[in-house]
Amino acid sequence: MSQDFTLRTEGLGKQWGAFVANSDINLSFTPGARHALIGPNGAGKTTFINLLTGALAPSSGKVFLGGQDITHMPQHQRVHSGMTRTFQLNTLFAGLTVLESVALAISERRGLQRVWWQTVAKRADVIDEAMALLATLKLSDQANSVTHSMAYGKQRLVEIALALATKPRILLLDEPAAGIPQAESKELFAVLAQLPREVTVLFIEHDMGLVFRFADRITVLVGGKVLTEGTPAEIAADPRVKEVYLGEAEHG
Repeated sequence: MSQDFTLRTEGLGKQWGAFVANSDINLSFTPGARHALIGPNGAGKTTFINLLTGALAPSSGKVFLGGQDITHMPQHQRVHSGMTRTFQLNTLFAGLTVLESVALAISERRGLQRVWWQTVAKRADVIDEAMALLATLKLSDQANSVTHSMAYGKQRLVEIALALATKPRILLLDEPAAGIPQAESKELFAVLAQLPREVTVLFIEHDMGLVFRFADRITVLVGGKVLTEGTPAEIAADPRVKEVYLGEAEHG
């Protein structure tokens, strides 16, 4: 069965006292999927991502990566096992160039994290891999730019480059287009669309235009539970989904 999904949850739930953030979530994400998680504010989307990554411990249920039960696995071990969430760039490598940042992330994956940058810089294999990754994300011309001086949309692409440097099986993106001008967000998703299919992408996004262009599967969360799941066409035609979003619009 492990070949049928990259990531799967069984009865996953999280609550704090009487507050139930997620309840009985049973989802599976197939290899190479572009899977969107949508829902109104407060639906429990980010809590669900935090349960997947190990940032939060579940109150109930299990998480499987391939055929491995990772429910109680620490976050860093999940990364090494193939699950990566976008890094928070500004707190990690803000003073380094794009190339330096990605090379350090590659070095960490290879177990070279204790090697000082001056030594890493001399490793042609690391630099070559970093430049190839930057080319994939159309960031080659930004290789020598200091990350904190870049446009915000480009910074988000660097975050994705850092995540991809870990060679993930599944990439988790929590609102990758948040705060980015529309033109830049379209560019970002155009780049994401070119990622190799061995990487499964699960993302939260509020821009329905981006969701319907990029996703091949969509799950709708409401009140911490799965309302429905399907193809973009099925979700667009579902009256329950329309009601959820119209209701949110009418109530601000």
